[in-house]
Amino acid sequence: PFWKNSTQAAHRAFQRNMVWGVVQNFKAALKYRGGWRGLFEHMYTNGDYPFKMGTYIGCDAAGNRYYENRVDYPFGQHRWVEPGDIHNFDSSSIPPEWHGWMTSMNDVPPSQEDEYFAAASAQIQDSCRSNAPDKHNVGHQEELFNFHHLHNQSQIRSRGYGIGNPVVGLPPGAKDSYYTQPGSPYNDASTTPAPMIGDLDEGKGGGRPYKSDKWAERLRTPEEKEAIAKENEDEAQKALEAYKLAQQQRIAMMRKRGGGTVVG
Repeated sequence: PFWKNSTQAAHRAFQRNMVWGVVQNFKAALKYRGGWRGLFEHMYTNGDYPFKMGTYIGCDAAGNRYYENRVDYPFGQHRWVEPGDIHNFDSSSIPPEWHGWMTSMNDVPPSQEDEYFAAASAQIQDSCRSNAPDKHNVGHQEELFNFHHLHNQSQIRSRGYGIGNPVVGLPPGAKDSYYTQPGSPYNDASTTPAPMIGDLDEGKGGGRPYKSDKWAERLRTPEEKEAIAKENEDEAQKALEAYKLAQQQRIAMMRKRGGGTVVG
C-alpha cells in the first residue's frame, strides 16, 4: 500500500538524518574538545558534556568553567559547569556567587557583576548625601579562602586517625577543618588534657603515663602482667601461711587454757 511505502521511506530518512546528526555531533565535539583524548576524557567523567556545547561565560578560582546555551536546550538545562578537576568534583565546589547564576536566581554572572553594579548604581537617585565607601548594597566583604576551593568544609577530614585524606589533599597529621560545636570532644577549645596519676616508666625517665589503673593495665606488656600476677600469687601464699601459723598458735593457746583445773 501507498501509506506503508511512505512510512518506510520516512523511517529510512529519519534513520539517515539521525546517523548524520550523530556524526556531526562527533565532529563538532572533537573540534570543541581538542581531539579524541579530550572527548573521551569528558565522556567518561562528565556524562553528556562532551556533546553539550554553548557559550563560555566565565571561570572561577577553582578552574570550573561555566557555559550557557539558550537555543538548543530547555530552561533548567541551558546552564552548566565543567569541573576544573574532573577527578575530584563535588556540587559544593561551585562558589555561592556562581551557584546563583547556575540556578537562574540571577542572569548576571559574577564575571560581569562589577559592570552590573556600576550600571545599576548609576540609575539610583540618592535622597541624601552619604559618606559610605561602598556604592552598592553588597557592602564590604572580607576575602574568603577555602581549602582547595572546597566550600563544604565537612569534607576536609581525615579518613583515619592521623592519615590525612588524599581525596581532598589533606596531608597526614593535619587538623580537620570542619566545624565542631562548642562542647564537642573534637573542639580544641572545649577539651582539657587528661590528668595523669602515674607513669609506668617513671624510673626510666617516663614514657608511659596513665590516668587510671585500668589505663595502666592496658599499657603493661604481657611479661609485666605475668610478673605482677606471680607477685600477687606469692603474696597470697605468704598471707595464707601466716594465717595458718596464727591458727596453730591460737589452738595451742586454747589447749593450755584451764590446765590443772579440778572439776567436781
